[in-house]
Amino acid sequence: MVPPPAVKEPVRRNRTGNIAGRIVLVLLLIAVVAAGAWGLGALSRRAAAPLGPPPFLVPIQNVEPGAAAPGSAPSPGGTSTASPNPLEEWATRVAGKTDIPVRALQAYAAADLTMQRDAPACRISWATLAGIGRVESHHGNINGARLQANGLPSRPIIGIPLDGGPGIKAIRDTDGGRLDGDTTWDRAVGPMQFIPGTWNNWAKRAAGDGLPADPQNIDDAALTAARYLCGGGARDLGTGQGWWAAVLTYNNSVEYGQNVFSGADAYARASIPR
Repeated sequence: MVPPPAVKEPVRRNRTGNIAGRIVLVLLLIAVVAAGAWGLGALSRRAAAPLGPPPFLVPIQNVEPGAAAPGSAPSPGGTSTASPNPLEEWATRVAGKTDIPVRALQAYAAADLTMQRDAPACRISWATLAGIGRVESHHGNINGARLQANGLPSRPIIGIPLDGGPGIKAIRDTDGGRLDGDTTWDRAVGPMQFIPGTWNNWAKRAAGDGLPADPQNIDDAALTAARYLCGGGARDLGTGQGWWAAVLTYNNSVEYGQNVFSGADAYARASIPR
């Protein structure tokens, strides 16, 4: 006779240990969730935190046309000659105070120094050129373009067709589309936004290398703008009357003039050594 199989007694589970294990699991889950929430919060705070100093602010001044010229800007010619490249040293220092790209500042300053030599009575300053460059193209950085080390934007800066639309002057093509690619209407071109006809009258190559002046090149554009504003030496931009007469020939709008004035004045004041 086969003996009946032995009956195993049921394993008695430790209820206390089971409860403790569950509590540990719950605590671990809470810790993981809390850590995830903290991490997301940290990432959010990091994304919201500013990545550098605040942008340079230009308060708009409601100056009456002819009433005054912008504040006097220190001449870039006062830089130390001990540096192997004093103009770059000056531009780097001023860029840190104004948010103007170093490459653009070099162009504005070089045009200023050229005009001090060629037309000293004009008294145009780099700050006025920077004021125009700010309004016209954010110093060559507009619509996805970026000013490069060679002075050219990463892609050509070409304005809207001057076709006589609302608030737009109608100017038929004057250059066969050579500068702006439009054979029907003229368009403003380059970082200083020259109309082809005006460019052809005043263009000057900054490098003096015999090549034709290029309105997309910030050096050529800044020097040509300075020559145009000085009007062949007929204007004194150190006076309110002369400054406003010059800027309003660039764009005959009081609002435009006030915007350029505000930028030029803010740049001049910010660049004063302290």
